[in-house]
Amino acid sequence: MSIVISSYEELDLQETFGIDCHSLQDLVSIPKNPQRLEELGGNHGLAEKLRTSLEEGLSKHANTANSHRIERFSNNVLPDPPIDPLWKMIVEALKDETLIILIIAAVVSIILGSIDYTSEDPSTGWIEGVAILVAVVVVTLVTSINNYKNQQRFLELNKKSADRTVKVVRGGEQCIISVFDVLVGDILMIDTGDIVCADGVFVEGHSIICDESSMTGESDPIKKGHTKDKLDPFFISGTTVQEGFGKMMVTSVGVNSINGKIMMSLRTEVEDTPLQEKLGQLADRIGKFGLIAAGLMLLITIPKYFIELKVNDIKITTDCISDVTKIVVDAITIVVVAVPEGLPLAVTVALAFGMLKMFKENNLVRHMASCETMGSATTICSDKTGTLTTNQMTVVSGHIASYIEHVDYNVKYNIPQHIHSIITDGICINSNAYEGISPKGRTEFIGSKTECALLKFAQVFGADYQAARATANIKKLYPFTSAKKKMGVLIQQENGHYRLYTKGASEIILSQCTTYFDKEGQIKPMTEEVKQMFEQTIFKFASDTLRTIGLAYADYDPEQYNLDGDEPTTGLCFIGLVGIRDPIRAEVPKAVAQFQQAGVVVRMVTGDNIVTAENIAKRCGILTKGGICMEGTEFRRMPDKEVEAILPRLQVLARSSPLDKRRLVQLLKDSGEVVAVTGDGTNDGPALKLAHVGFSMGVTGTEVAIAASDVVLLDDNFASILTINIVAVIVAFVGNIYGSGKSPLTGIQLLWINLIMDTLAALALATDPPSDSLLNRPPHGKDAPLISRTMWRDILGQAAFQLAIQFLLLYLGCDFYNMILDGGIKKDSVRHYTIIFNTFVFLQVFNEINARVLGNDLNPFKRIFTNPIYVIIWFATIGIQILFVTFGGTATSTTPLTLGEWGLCVATGFISLPLGFLLRLIPIKNARVERKRVEDIEEAQENTPIFKKTERYV
Repeated sequence: MSIVISSYEELDLQETFGIDCHSLQDLVSIPKNPQRLEELGGNHGLAEKLRTSLEEGLSKHANTANSHRIERFSNNVLPDPPIDPLWKMIVEALKDETLIILIIAAVVSIILGSIDYTSEDPSTGWIEGVAILVAVVVVTLVTSINNYKNQQRFLELNKKSADRTVKVVRGGEQCIISVFDVLVGDILMIDTGDIVCADGVFVEGHSIICDESSMTGESDPIKKGHTKDKLDPFFISGTTVQEGFGKMMVTSVGVNSINGKIMMSLRTEVEDTPLQEKLGQLADRIGKFGLIAAGLMLLITIPKYFIELKVNDIKITTDCISDVTKIVVDAITIVVVAVPEGLPLAVTVALAFGMLKMFKENNLVRHMASCETMGSATTICSDKTGTLTTNQMTVVSGHIASYIEHVDYNVKYNIPQHIHSIITDGICINSNAYEGISPKGRTEFIGSKTECALLKFAQVFGADYQAARATANIKKLYPFTSAKKKMGVLIQQENGHYRLYTKGASEIILSQCTTYFDKEGQIKPMTEEVKQMFEQTIFKFASDTLRTIGLAYADYDPEQYNLDGDEPTTGLCFIGLVGIRDPIRAEVPKAVAQFQQAGVVVRMVTGDNIVTAENIAKRCGILTKGGICMEGTEFRRMPDKEVEAILPRLQVLARSSPLDKRRLVQLLKDSGEVVAVTGDGTNDGPALKLAHVGFSMGVTGTEVAIAASDVVLLDDNFASILTINIVAVIVAFVGNIYGSGKSPLTGIQLLWINLIMDTLAALALATDPPSDSLLNRPPHGKDAPLISRTMWRDILGQAAFQLAIQFLLLYLGCDFYNMILDGGIKKDSVRHYTIIFNTFVFLQVFNEINARVLGNDLNPFKRIFTNPIYVIIWFATIGIQILFVTFGGTATSTTPLTLGEWGLCVATGFISLPLGFLLRLIPIKNARVERKRVEDIEEAQENTPIFKKTERYV
């Protein structure tokens, strides 16, 4: 059959397929159509029409060799969601009412400035209007391009989030491929916890049960099998395999699958995250402040202008139109500058860069809002395996007939021959792991890390897992479940008798055994003394942070065995137990300490026994003095009120079930905590879904501290942006009303400042990498105010200083500069206003350095060169400012300054840095409500009876 398949794929003949795409969609549909499958000749008939083999699958090079298969049935990739083109983003940006008015005013200014009788110099009168238009274009383009690139970044990250690996049979061998490479006709391997990636039909399997409630609305789990057994033969994409394992033949992929059609119909635009919405609202409020200021300025300055004309006996001419137009342009520019578009932009840029950085660190963000939530987390419930540990398991000790203190993989262990097959078959047959090619191209065991470790251990006894499985006559499989904490396989021997092999949590397996193997391999009764010996061995292994797995078997008469019943739980023979080492990640203790220093409580929730859990928690630093370590059985028996009493001190929950973990998360949420959960298995699903934010761990494992540090940067970075808004609006408003009646900051200058604060500053600050000091900060509650007390301190302090500088320069600056430099600067001249503008820009440039640090961190230069984007933008801003002032001329309403004047402008702006240092010395007590609440609970309940129990609850 494989030769036929190969020839089909080499010929690439589309007409060789005996069924079309629509017929396959009708086959696996809602409602399902088992009659149609029979009409097609069952599995064999369907496989023939799809030119595949139920045993060997497609060829190993199916994706490259058979383009017609993809052309006919599509591939397992959903098309990219539509993204707005750049021109559309530009048009949307230009729809802003204030920009439209500004453009109209600029056009009027150009027309009036070009007419002889309305301008002193018609050859240059149009320049200011054109400069304003150019500034509008630059601001619009920079913002639109930034948004466009961020849109592409998010699209790329979404693609990566959808990618994962699956197991298929190709060319008769199991191999791992990307889910995007699954084709119609593939024989797909499915296992407990898998999310079915395509529609298909059942080929073979054992005890497969799927949860299809999300697709069909059926709340009861559906058992899969052949129609002749009156079972459901269809698999629906997007559903979850609750139990069992086996094979399915893929019939529909991508947009043709049921899940694909639903996903395409549900596609909507990406919604703003909660923080973006808050910042948008804040920007609207500040914009209204600017609108009010602009309105007041018009109401005051226009009447003032005509009153002055009347007082000075100046006739109203067409020149007045040009003057009034300039006043209107200034007013509109105030509105434009007042609206801090940089706030939501800063969040978008930070999320885009943060998500990309986290992906490079093996963290994949699937929901943007979870980034913000993680920054507010007050407690983390962490899984052990693969999260706190490396998930690289190895059997290091054991007791198989006799005690093995250290397993040597270079030595073949001799065991009594008559029990050799019992030990090796018990490991090899009762397993779903297999040897194959990993995604990295290495030959290794693939599957559950525990099972991979056991198969490798079986090799020290000379076991060949493939030969053992090939000769085994499997009658029934009992898949692993979190409730039973064990799995088994029933085989029929040559003599016709049944043999059951089972493995699982060592104390559970041991409790179900009535016999055991002694040193000579003889079966002996399980006396209380022997049982205690095994329990001590389990305790010893667990105390050494080893995960213990028990192995057992039993023989049965076929006539007395109920194949339709559950797996037997009594009368087993104890083969032995093994201790599996899963090393703790080197970085975990430090990360846990950092979380605890920041006031975040770290809890470990695991399925391991209490001794192992307690020792690992101590090594990680999770279990501290006064902390409680509890078993899931005790946790389940306790009413909510008792659990709530010990909740602040509950640090380890061992032998926990999925519902235990879910209950813990719910109680923590009810007590006001912001809960994060990490997990790597199907059993973690309920808790991951219930938590405020859930982290599912990847194959290589991820560090528990990275996610938070990439997100909390958003808290304070926009402090400098708000400072500029406040100062710019007030200076322009006051300058227009008092003095000469002309704003010291012209429209084109304000637009340049707007570009600095809204786009360049947002990009520079939002891409700044996190510092370790972030982990020393307490978490922010979900209802915490957007602008913290420290932010108000910095914003108001810098704003007051900058306003004082600007007004001093406006009213006393000429005298000061003339005294220092003897430059003969005239008040309200272009040179005077150029100095004011230049100083204002440098105040912002140096304050951007202040904005790099959070809270009371005194060193704003720390790790400043770790972000090349920040450095480039900072120096580029200065370079453009030099060009702006020196060569702008009439277009920018500036004049070249002397070196002395430049020096004073820069020196004045530099004062923002020491001022920022002094402001950060002012103590601000941010209320650490969550920590205080926990302390109050501990103090109030210290003398209650429940706390007088031992710290370990068993």
